[in-house]
Amino acid sequence: MNLAVAVTDLRKSFGRNEVLKGVSLAAREGEVISIIGASGSGKSTLLRCIPMLEVPDGGEVAIAGETIRMRERHGRREPADAAQVNRIRGELGFVFQTFNLWAHMTVLQNVIEAPVHVQKRPRAECVAEARDILEKVGLGEKLDAYPAHLSGGQQQRAAIARALAMRPKALLFDEPTSALDPELVGEVLRVMRALAAEGRTMLIVTHEMGFAAEVSTRAVFLADGRIEEEGPPAQVFGDPLTERCRQFVGRHLNR
Repeated sequence: MNLAVAVTDLRKSFGRNEVLKGVSLAAREGEVISIIGASGSGKSTLLRCIPMLEVPDGGEVAIAGETIRMRERHGRREPADAAQVNRIRGELGFVFQTFNLWAHMTVLQNVIEAPVHVQKRPRAECVAEARDILEKVGLGEKLDAYPAHLSGGQQQRAAIARALAMRPKALLFDEPTSALDPELVGEVLRVMRALAAEGRTMLIVTHEMGFAAEVSTRAVFLADGRIEEEGPPAQVFGDPLTERCRQFVGRHLNR
């Protein structure tokens, strides 16, 4: 299988705080990789560096074999080609902690906005595809609803539908259930389970340990900006090799 996402020796600092200290990670097509670790370990920063929402201070990012070109300018590192970054962002689906839906647009309008205006696809085609996707995530009856009239779980499922509408090569989830009331978490995880079963490439930052152990093909444990442990879920969640991972999983798995 081909590599969908590859990061090599990623480094990122905020001021004097070095958040990523040389992280390398590769996801093959169809892999579901859960990224776990304590708050402040660098999980979200790692995910945000992939589409250059945060620009890494060192290292490389490649999507489907294409490396994002970087340059030094005025003492700062930045992407060398903004058009390349925008195109590659269009090949990734990003689902944030907060839903980031456009409040003045209906659910359907939110989902078709980027395919129509960014990817320049025919509107009728995008609408038909969006209807199918919204049906898949359980929002087939909410096409004309506005975000303010949806529950948090429904809004997050609409955000997932919006990401899927871009036909992404990989889906990046950054704590997709952390802003939800506990009773709404399950409906979002059900959609994500279905996507994993379809063979979607997914990188998931999550504190839902049971879910991660169930759906992942591989799990990665970050600590202090480095990968402390990486392996199949049965190992990382069931029989961790490092003491730090063992303590973290022990604290969180059976909550």
